[in-house]
Amino acid sequence: MNKIISVDNVTKTFRNTGKKLKLSRKSYAKKTALDNLTFSVNEGEIFGLLGPNGAGKTTAMRIISTLIKSDSGDVIVAGDNVRKSPHKIRRNIGFLSSDLKLEEFFTPSYLFDFLSALREVPEKQAKERKIALFDRIGINEYANERLAVLSTGMKQKVSLVVSIVHDPRIIIFDEPTNGLDILAARAVTDFLLELKKQGKTIILSTHIFSLAEKICDRIGFIVDGKMQDVLYNESEKINLEDMFFSFYNQPTRDLIHEFHT
Repeated sequence: MNKIISVDNVTKTFRNTGKKLKLSRKSYAKKTALDNLTFSVNEGEIFGLLGPNGAGKTTAMRIISTLIKSDSGDVIVAGDNVRKSPHKIRRNIGFLSSDLKLEEFFTPSYLFDFLSALREVPEKQAKERKIALFDRIGINEYANERLAVLSTGMKQKVSLVVSIVHDPRIIIFDEPTNGLDILAARAVTDFLLELKKQGKTIILSTHIFSLAEKICDRIGFIVDGKMQDVLYNESEKINLEDMFFSFYNQPTRDLIHEFHT
């Protein structure tokens, strides 16, 4: 299969602020979010990133999406380097962050039109795409309602749709079903599978093992900013949860225990 994304020995550190140091009771000034992270994504597949909160999943996705820069290492997306051609890469990528906050005064219809124009999507194409996407994911009834009055699930559907107004080749979703009820989560999951059928490449960050088992072609396990393993999804043969916890060494378990206590 053709590789469309290559992440090669990427390291990223963040400086801990005084407040973070106090809250975490740590003495070090920097946190290593990614530690020589290496993996690749094949064209047309759904690649799952599994890991606990703070493992580095979101940081990796933001670097691939050119939202932040790594300290070292290389990332190639569809033949372009994220450092040398960030604007070109952004045209090929749709990114939905777990902490995306939409302006609640606006309506789904207005946001779609605004972001389509921002992405330089031709007006006729944007109109046709809005009709198709709103109908497919069930937004039509609420298209002209302010986001402030919509449910959490409906807001998430809107976030998903507006992140792909430009019909990108590569779609990066950070916890797309987080906080959704079972019906909304099913609608989003089915939509992701449809995008794959259209030939899209999808990177999906999640800590929900059942979701990864259901839709991912390959799964990468990130612990403490390092890729522990990448495997083809054969959920009938592999217990993802047991495998995931097998990657934890005792110091990591102690860290998790300290965090929760």
